[in-house]
Amino acid sequence: MATYSYKAYDASGGKCSGEIDANSISDVQNALVSDGLFPYEIKDISVDKPFNLIPEKVTLADLEFVTSELSLLLSTGVRIDRGLDIIRKTKAKPVLAKLLADLSNSLKQGNTLSSACKKHPQVFDSLYCNLVALGEASGDLAGVFSRLADNLKFRRDLKKKIISALTYPLVILIVCFSCVFFIFNVIIPKMAEMFTQAKSLPWYTEAMLRTSEWMVSNQLFLLLLLSVFISAIMVGMKNDKFVKWWHQVSLKLPLLSVAIETTERIRFNTGLSLMLKSGLPIDRALELATGSIVNHFLNNEMDIARKKIKRGEQLTSSLKQTSIYPPFYVSLLEVGEESGNLERVFDEIASRSKDDFDTWTTRLTSLLEPLMILFMGVFVGGVVVVMMLSMISINDVGF
Repeated sequence: MATYSYKAYDASGGKCSGEIDANSISDVQNALVSDGLFPYEIKDISVDKPFNLIPEKVTLADLEFVTSELSLLLSTGVRIDRGLDIIRKTKAKPVLAKLLADLSNSLKQGNTLSSACKKHPQVFDSLYCNLVALGEASGDLAGVFSRLADNLKFRRDLKKKIISALTYPLVILIVCFSCVFFIFNVIIPKMAEMFTQAKSLPWYTEAMLRTSEWMVSNQLFLLLLLSVFISAIMVGMKNDKFVKWWHQVSLKLPLLSVAIETTERIRFNTGLSLMLKSGLPIDRALELATGSIVNHFLNNEMDIARKKIKRGEQLTSSLKQTSIYPPFYVSLLEVGEESGNLERVFDEIASRSKDDFDTWTTRLTSLLEPLMILFMGVFVGGVVVVMMLSMISINDVGF
């Protein structure tokens, strides 16, 4: 089976385009005509797909788009398999179209949507699959997809905030080191001719020239070292021992530990609120929400608390022993447990934690901005000052 792109006219003469999987061009034509379309261009794109060094994957934004579209289509009375086909034809991203085609084919074979989703664990986590199964059992699949879409949008916004908080200092560092690299590899080697006839030079000039000479003669070594360092980090992030070590170290770093605990609290409480709204019992909701905690050590803490709750201990006293819930949020849990309105309390904790994270990112950016500018000014400016002093010192040295 190959993938074909098509351009066609609908019954009213409007243009439309998309992709479809079929065995031949004639099958594509028949499928389009049966849908009321009149194709005027069909191309086999399965043989023209370029090789990608980084394989394409379904992103969080793609999943949020599909989930919200399915919620809209189901609420208007469209069948789930038909809804998947509609989204697949209108969404041009090949990897997403293939995923939707697999889900649609699985449904047509008599499987449930939740079981079809479980075949793609890299896209659909256990929380997503279990809520879809709950929606299928209750008949409120449109409502479940609507709540899942809100949760995915929340997670996408959180991811954007984390990336934006890290982007500024990273850009400043790259610019700073690029400037230093350019000065030592281009500017100073050209200036070195001015000092060749000097009998003696100040120590800072000697240090600058030797540093420049070493960087020029070891450029390949430095680039290789940088490549090895980046590769080691990428490989390490796929190694369980390295990941666990980093999770432990990150919780001991002052600024980073606050951000990690806050984001994990947001994930955990958002998932709990979502599942309780969907009708899941608290013990099952805790089990699924614990799986959404990324940090290994925080996940272990929550798993211990969950087992205590399952044995009959109080919710508040068990969750109080985890790092995710500081004293203020523990008091909110006590109110929710006494009133029996845990769903609203978990939602409130997630909302307040998001505000805390927004405040943290604002403070971090405000703090890092002057510090990075100062660092860049001292680092790059110091090199420029040494260059100027070295040029001035030429008049003071003997030839």
